[in-house]
This record gives sequence, C-alpha cells and structure tokens, in this order.
Amino acid sequence: MQDDMIKVIVTGSGYWGKNLVRNFHALGVLAGICDSDPRVLQDLQEMYEGVVTFQRFDDLLDGSGPAADAIAIATPAESHCELTKKALLAGKHVFVEKPLALTVDEGEELVELAEEKQLTLMVGHILQYHQAVIKLKELITNGELGKIQYLYSNRLNIGKIRAEENILWSFAPHDISVILMLLEEMPETVYATGGSYLQQKIPDTTLTTLDFLSGVKAHIFVSWLHPFKEQKLVVVGDRKMAVFDDVSQEKLLLYPHKIEWLHRIPVAAKAEAEPVKLEMEEPLKAECQHFLECAAHGMTPKTDGKEGLRVLQVLEASQESLNQEGCKIQLNNRGPVVSFLSPVSKDPFVHESSFVDEGVEIGGGTKIWHFSHVLSGSRIGENCNIGQNVVIGPDVTIGKGCKIQNNVSIYKGVTLQDEVFCGPSMVFTNVYNPRSSIRRMDELRPTLVKKGASIGANATVLCGITIGCYSFIGAGAVVLKDVPDYALVVGNPARQKGWMCECGVRLVFHGNEATCGECRRSYLSKESDRIEAKI
Repeated sequence: MQDDMIKVIVTGSGYWGKNLVRNFHALGVLAGICDSDPRVLQDLQEMYEGVVTFQRFDDLLDGSGPAADAIAIATPAESHCELTKKALLAGKHVFVEKPLALTVDEGEELVELAEEKQLTLMVGHILQYHQAVIKLKELITNGELGKIQYLYSNRLNIGKIRAEENILWSFAPHDISVILMLLEEMPETVYATGGSYLQQKIPDTTLTTLDFLSGVKAHIFVSWLHPFKEQKLVVVGDRKMAVFDDVSQEKLLLYPHKIEWLHRIPVAAKAEAEPVKLEMEEPLKAECQHFLECAAHGMTPKTDGKEGLRVLQVLEASQESLNQEGCKIQLNNRGPVVSFLSPVSKDPFVHESSFVDEGVEIGGGTKIWHFSHVLSGSRIGENCNIGQNVVIGPDVTIGKGCKIQNNVSIYKGVTLQDEVFCGPSMVFTNVYNPRSSIRRMDELRPTLVKKGASIGANATVLCGITIGCYSFIGAGAVVLKDVPDYALVVGNPARQKGWMCECGVRLVFHGNEATCGECRRSYLSKESDRIEAKI
C-alpha cells in the first residue's frame, strides 16, 4: 500500500483537531471531517472546499460516507477509549490524541484489540516528533551530557481551563512521554501534589515526582494559573546541561557548566550557553506523516499504543497519589509494568500473594492477581487475566484470552474455551445435588462455556449444561439449561431475550437478517432458536 492511498477522517475538529485537519489536508489524504458542532463544520467547509462533513461519529463507520482507511481522533479525553475501540472494530487505523484512554485497563484493551486486528494504533505525543527533542535524545545517547542525574519540566500557561479533566491529565502527558523516551526506563515510584483553586476537586496545578531505578529523578510542574506561557524541559548531566524551550527562538541550548570540588565543597563553574543548530519543521506535520507511513507499511509507530500505555500507567499512579495527598505510589507493586525497552512480556505473571500448585500449565502473557489459587492438573491458555480471589481447579481447562473477574471459582468439570468472560462473583456448580456428608465427586456434571461467551456479575450456572459461543448471560441470571450460540439470556430462571453480536452489541433483526450497528457483522436467522454469522 502506498502512502497516498491512506485516507483519513478527522473527528473532533475544534481547538486542536483543526490542526490535524490542516495537516492531513495539506498531505492530500483528508477524506472527511466529523464534529458535533455544525458551526465548526460550516467554517471548515468554507476553508476546505468540497470536504465531506459529519456530525455523528457512527456515520463514519456505516459505509455511507467516503472511503477511509484511518480515523484521527481529537475529541475530549473521556471519549477516546470508546471512539478508538469503535474505529478499530470497524477495521480502521487510528491516530488518537493524548491520552490514549483514562485508565490502564482501557488502554490495555485498545492495545490488545489493535494487535488482534493488525491495525496501526498511534497516540498523539507530539513532542517526540519535535526536532529539538529528537536532537536532545541523540545528545543523551551519544554521551554528550554525560551521566543523566536529574530532569524537570515546566508546562505553564494562562489559557484554556477545562472542567472535564484536571491539569495533570491535560498538560502532563506530553512531559511524561518525553521523559520516559529520553531515559528509556519506567519509574519505580511516583508521587504528586496539587491545588484546586478555581474549581473544587479539579486541580489547577500539580507537581509530580518520578524516581527511577537508575537513580535519576524527574519533576513535572504543570499549571494553567500562570502569567505567561512556559514550556521548558531541563536535563542535567554530569558533563553538560540541556534546556529545551519550546516558546523561545533558540529551541535547544547546551550549558557546559561544571561542578568543581574545593575543600570538599561543590562550587559551580558557569559557562555560556551553546545554541544547538536544528533543521526545524512543524512537529505535527512530521507526526501525521509518520502515522501515514506506519499505516501504509505496517510499521510500529514511535508513539504506538504501548507507548501510550506506559504514559497512562504513570498518569494513573500520579492521580492515585494526588488523591492520597502526595502518598508515594510504587509502580512495580501495581502489577506488570509495560517495559520501555522490550515488548510486553509473554511470560505469565503470578502475584506473590497467589498460589499455583505443581502440575499446572499457564500460557505466556497470562496474569494471575492477588490471593488466587490454581490447583494441580489445571491448564490456562495464553493472555488470560485472572482477577483477585479466584480458585481454578483441580483439572480445569481454560482457553486463550479469557478474563475471569474477582471472586470466581471454576471447579473440576468446568471447561472454558477461548475468550470467555466471567463477571465478578459469578458462580459455577459441578454437582447437581450436593450434601456435606455425602461424597459425590464421581457424579460431576461437566459444564462447557464456548468461545467468546460472556457471563455477567453474580450469575449462577447450573452444572451439566453448555453455554453457546458469543452468548451473553445477564448479571444475576440463574442458568438452568443450555444457552444457544449468540443468545442473550437474563433473569431467574434465565430466559432468552434476544441475540448478541460477537462484539457484544444486541442485534435487531429485520426479517431473518441483522447487521450489527457497531462492527457491521451480519447474521442470518436459520430457525426460531438459532442464528449464524453471515460469511
């Protein structure tokens, strides 16, 4: 695929999105613009004659608009996860402005979905495409600054003040992204403090500290209560110091200061600043070009979903510290941290509070969290997520990609095929008429949960039945008989109330056909109690 064949629709075309519109149009790849504000669309139509516009995001995916290979998302942060997921499910490459999502769990879901669909997922951490930052990285790598000791950044302004997100989530992602990239490591601990002066419980200023295993410390100060705009990053090495100042004419300066020791006392020997020559280009243009190249050729973006996930992990820990008035948060005690230097580990992770008996097989990428127990003879496939206080086994088989939420017990006789979801505190049984005083383990009735099925929180599944593939068991349902493929069942006792798509959206049939409003899969009704996916 050639770069000029990639067509992009930009959704969210206001404060920052209009810059994406301008760049993708200049690159000759703009297929359309989506924005909920008709006035914004009218202004853009006047600027970009003939461009197709939409007010509803779903209209981009239903095939009624212009053909597009990719969607660029510059909407408010709370919508990033939902829109990115819809676009990936529709087979579109996605460029999403920071942050990738609002939680690590959401970010992980998007990264996994992009990998599953073999689509490009790129996050708009624009500073990594700034020539001054690229040069700064080169200087650090080549040892020009010596051993890095300390970094601090100021991102300050008096301007657009948001109510939908605090200053940490609005400003800090850029600085976190750059610091992680420059150091090529994740922090061990994070702690943050801040103040809410304009709007209650929405911090206007925050100071975040990152402590790294290498001994480096970094501070990030962000505020939208500042008399002037300042965007500055200082990197202190034991040979030289570097200053990246994005609002100055001289974007990158080197200070060859030295610290001399006289009578065992450190004394600063100052030197004049040395400007670093740069071949400047608009960072956003470079970022957009990089996205097109990656989407066209299947390359991994510099700021891919995993990079966005690393930033999310630091943001989430910072917010947790902020909520606890500056309490130090250990990132390495919060489960596996996405490594900077290598892909997500394919080795299984078992939390130190959990027990895995001998004779258990656990697939790569599977995570087993706090206070869980896997009994002997059990087999768990790759990339499963096992929550807290889960019991599995003995002799239980669980397929690939399953998610088992907190407080679930999967007893002998129960089999889960691939990609099964078990909601919190749902219950499997394996004996029909148990008595404490009578042993009936030789009377087990096997239960099979087929591929892609979802079982809601607090549901109960009677032993000896089959849950069909991609079926959906509502929360609290009591399932007493077999459930057909794709069926939606709810209530006590559970009764079928409709049909579900593979992506988890309820289907509406017109005659004997249905098309999912989200992922556009089609289905045929074969009989009153059976449907099948249309090939």
